[in-house]
Amino acid sequence: MKRVALGGTGLEVPNLLLGAMRIEDLDDAAIRELVDTARAAGVTYVDHADIYGRELHGCERRFAEALRLSPAERDELTLQTKCGIVKGEAAFDFSYEHIVASVEGSLDALDTDRIDALLLHRPDALVEPDEVARAFDELHASGKVRAFGVSNHTPGQIELLQRSLDQPIVVNQIQLSLAHASAIAQGIAANMSDEQSVVRDGGGIVDYARLHGIALQAWAPFQGPAGVFLGSEQYPELNAVLERIAARYGVEPIAVATAWLTRHPAGIQVVLGTTKPARLAAAARGSDLRLSRSEWYELFRAAGYHVP
Repeated sequence: MKRVALGGTGLEVPNLLLGAMRIEDLDDAAIRELVDTARAAGVTYVDHADIYGRELHGCERRFAEALRLSPAERDELTLQTKCGIVKGEAAFDFSYEHIVASVEGSLDALDTDRIDALLLHRPDALVEPDEVARAFDELHASGKVRAFGVSNHTPGQIELLQRSLDQPIVVNQIQLSLAHASAIAQGIAANMSDEQSVVRDGGGIVDYARLHGIALQAWAPFQGPAGVFLGSEQYPELNAVLERIAARYGVEPIAVATAWLTRHPAGIQVVLGTTKPARLAAAARGSDLRLSRSEWYELFRAAGYHVP
C-alpha cells in the first residue's frame, strides 16, 4: 500500500481511505469483515462524518459497536470525521458551539479519546473564521483533535480560514474521479475558451493544494454526472479503455480507476465508500499501480476531457 504525507503533520498515511458512510445497516460481522479486508490491504485510514446515518453520529456509533477496538487496535487506525452540516436542515454551521459539540459527539460515538483529523464538511456561507479558530485551538490544546482540514473548499475559502487559524489546514476532500475531473482539467485547459477551463474563486484547487502542502482526498471516485461510470452504458469509451488497461496489468477496472487518481503527483488519496469487501480489495490493488503517462492521458481523453 502506497503511503503519502498527510499535509504538514509529519504523518504518513495510506493513499486509500475506507469511507464509512454506508455501514449503519450492516451487522457487526459484516462491518468487521469490511474493516479486516481494508486492513489486510493496508487501508488503515477511516473516513466518517457526524451526519452519516439516520441519526446524528449513527455510522460512527455502529463502527465502534461492531469493532470494540482495544487501545492498541485504535492506535493502528487513523480516524477522520467531519462536521458543519446541520442534519435534517439545508444549512451549515461552523460556529464554535457547533464544532465543539460535534466533536464531543463523535468522540463519544467512536468510543475514542481523539480524532486524528477533523474536516469542516462543505463551506458555510456564514462562517466566522475567528470562531473556527477558537474551536480548533481548544480542541487541539486538549488533545481531542490532532489535525484539521476541510471538504469541498475553494482556495479562497481556505485562505479566509487560514488567516485566522494557528493550525494548518492539511486536508481538502473534494469530489474527484475520472468522470468528474474538472479540478484537474481546469489546469490543462487554462488558456482555452472551453467550459473545461472555467475556474471559480481562484480556481487551481489541485495546484493550490500542492503549493500549500494540503492533502487532496477524492470522494465519489467512481462516479460522474451520470452516476457510477464503471460498467455503465453511459461511458462506453471510458470503460473500453479501463478494461483494456486492466487486462494488461491483471487487475479489475476499478483498480485502474483508482490508479488514475493515485498516479497524480499531488498524492491524491481515494475514499472508498463501498460496503462490499471484494470490491474494496479489488479497488485497493490500484494503490501501487503506477500508470504510464500515455495510459493516464488516454483515460483522461476517454472520459471526455480534451488535451489541447
